[in-house]
Amino acid sequence: MAMRDASILLRLVHEAMQAMQVDVAQIYQKCGITLEHIQDRKARLKHRGNIRFWQVAESVTGDQSIGLHVAEHIPLYKGQVLEYLFLSSQTFGDGLKRALNYQRLLSDVAQSYLINDGQTASLVFDTSLGDEVDHHFIECIMFGVIRFFKSITQEQFTPISIDLIIDEPINKAEYKRVFGCTVKFNQTKNAINFPNAILGVQSQHAEPELIDLHEELAGAQVAKIEKQDLVYQIRQVLSEHLDKKQVNLELVAQSLGMTPRLLRTQLSSLDTNFNQVLSEYRSFLAKRLLERTQEPVEEICYLLGFSEVSAFYRAFKRWTDMTPVEYRKQLSEQETV
Repeated sequence: MAMRDASILLRLVHEAMQAMQVDVAQIYQKCGITLEHIQDRKARLKHRGNIRFWQVAESVTGDQSIGLHVAEHIPLYKGQVLEYLFLSSQTFGDGLKRALNYQRLLSDVAQSYLINDGQTASLVFDTSLGDEVDHHFIECIMFGVIRFFKSITQEQFTPISIDLIIDEPINKAEYKRVFGCTVKFNQTKNAINFPNAILGVQSQHAEPELIDLHEELAGAQVAKIEKQDLVYQIRQVLSEHLDKKQVNLELVAQSLGMTPRLLRTQLSSLDTNFNQVLSEYRSFLAKRLLERTQEPVEEICYLLGFSEVSAFYRAFKRWTDMTPVEYRKQLSEQETV
């Protein structure tokens, strides 16, 4: 399953780079990023694209610490359900523990956790990718988290030190300047270390009666992501078998290592069903093939697993209120204009 990140992460970086007057157009062109990716607040982008983004950003800017310098200009993270979990909780520590339960709302690779030895607390930025995660991404996230923590604690949050797994860079003094504290390199983990007492800082906006509501909202958003996960997996199976005209719920269930009944139940719990997922994927693929290739309609019909061209025409008419030929003609006319 492809790991994905919430689009807000890219949007915050976009705003920071604009403030730095970085040539974002050149970076986006090389990465295949569009304004639609940035502006779609519900989108979740493949994490491997994030890795590519930072590689290109370093190349275009010539800045080996581009993540660190972008971090300085990152706007404050606000207006998301994770912020509400912090604000409605009684203390900063309570809010942090709640938010960690829903960190997937930001990224599928996030596996952060809290360590508390009594004197010092550490927020460890672990990921499902281990050491493979891009250091620019981690540095940017860590600085953004510190800024967010300062905001919700009325500037009381102050890190003692930062642990980074990367080798000690030539410009290590720059890291201390940006983070405002000691930065240790060649560590076994990426972490923000801070006084344990900060966990007890009271929230000025604590609303105990809203906590359940905010957790319910966060849970609902995670459920939507889980629905996307299952749909992505089904689509992958469909892409491998669709042209064989053998695609059915039983085949997909077997490919996913579950019983047909379990797959049917899981889809039902997500307010969808196999036929709906199949229809939506066929619609998506049909439009893409008509837009990006010159394949004859008869060949597209075969690739989508339809037994007859007439059945494909009826389905496409239902999806778009146009025939495949009319759809392609409309695209051609738009390009001419």
